[in-house]
Amino acid sequence: MFEAAELGHRVDKQTYKEQLPALREALLLAQVELKEKAPFAVAVVIAGLDAAGKSETVHELLEWLDPRLVQTRSFDAPTEVERERPHMYRYWSVLPPRGTVGLLYGAWYDDAIERRFARDIDKAELDQLAEEAARFERMLVNEGALVLKFWFHLSANRQRERFKKLRKDPATRWRVSADERAHLKGYRRLTCAAERMLRQTHTAEAPWVIVEGTDANYRNLTVGQTLLHALRTRLDDQAPAHVGEAPPLESSIDGVEVLDKLDLGKSLSKTDYEDELLEWQGRLNLAMLQSRFRKHHSVVAVFEGNDAAGKGGAIRRVTSALDARQYQTVPVAAPSDEERAQPYLWRFWRHLPRRGELTIFDRSWYGRVLVERVEGFAREQDWMRAYGEIDDFETQLAAHGVLVVKFWLAIDQQTQLARFQEREATSWKNFKITADDWRNREKWADYASAVNDMVERTSTEIAPWTLVEANDKRYARVKVLKTLASAIERVL
Repeated sequence: MFEAAELGHRVDKQTYKEQLPALREALLLAQVELKEKAPFAVAVVIAGLDAAGKSETVHELLEWLDPRLVQTRSFDAPTEVERERPHMYRYWSVLPPRGTVGLLYGAWYDDAIERRFARDIDKAELDQLAEEAARFERMLVNEGALVLKFWFHLSANRQRERFKKLRKDPATRWRVSADERAHLKGYRRLTCAAERMLRQTHTAEAPWVIVEGTDANYRNLTVGQTLLHALRTRLDDQAPAHVGEAPPLESSIDGVEVLDKLDLGKSLSKTDYEDELLEWQGRLNLAMLQSRFRKHHSVVAVFEGNDAAGKGGAIRRVTSALDARQYQTVPVAAPSDEERAQPYLWRFWRHLPRRGELTIFDRSWYGRVLVERVEGFAREQDWMRAYGEIDDFETQLAAHGVLVVKFWLAIDQQTQLARFQEREATSWKNFKITADDWRNREKWADYASAVNDMVERTSTEIAPWTLVEANDKRYARVKVLKTLASAIERVL
């Protein structure tokens, strides 16, 4: 697939000089429109062979564009913080916000290709990484991003000539490292790995543009004009980019759903509660102190449930058993302006725990298929695709040794009403009850349907849902502690 990038493409100096002013002006105007009129993110992946002109072209782009609306990121060896989280964490953390352009050196491709070149992974593992990259890019596009990918290419002879020229000049000799010499020596093996990766990630929503790196004028104009064309096409398209309409979900034929089978009458006496609370808090504390856990695992605990189901009380019984340095609690409310400028999973990736730690999400990414679905904040095709994106997210966590423990705390309507009335009648509980809580009661059936779909589609072997009968708070708190402690003990 690289043949067309070994033909000796060139642009003469006069042509380059004539075309450049109009290109620069058009790019700047597109940037202004991107920021002010049609905010979406632009992720530009810059990858390719050594000495093929990647850095030089990026420097030119930075000269042409408004630097205030551009972010440039490169990726060296992962830091200690990055190694303790799933490998896609480092890329999620640098995604450009809406209205800006992100220039990403190598992005999520360089490491995978290098590992295959070094024979650290086989073809099947490279294919898995390619599929993961394709799913990630599909999600970015579905969230509204424009993804452009450039592979800078040189033939083996051209690369050898470029290295020879760089080594002759003392000012550029340092640019030819031992790794780059090894890449040239294993040129065929490297390009085979690259071609396999590119072939599997060349998609309609995020295609690759292969750029011959021999001539700087040709290289720069190709990238600049491709970027401009993609921006203008997107900016001039009045219809928002989205996937096709989602098919309707069918309800259960006999009307029996998961929540209907819960026995909400389960309870614990005060004496039994106190005994079991101490036992399971102690076991949770001991489990998280084990050296195997601290070296190889972390925990993400997700708390969802009906309003007034007792999530806060259950969370406090968990955290009171632990050293405050071992956990963080992330309360999830309506997204901030910063969060709305990113894909919806971004604000959860940024809070993932390090090894040996626990992160508690009080509400979570499931808001996309619950509140956003029921209240109409997300289009049907958006929350429908979210089931697969959530499963993919949790699969990546589990593959990295993160235990994903998910709780749905369920109560009936009568219990909820009694708790609402108690909150209104108690001065120090008033803050817990809002007009939205009362309004949501009117959509009880809609939320129940959304919860049943959520459990059916996202309760997996690696991240199952635990449905907690929460009419009795004591029973619910103990079940949460028992489930969490047992999950950690099983992996140890």
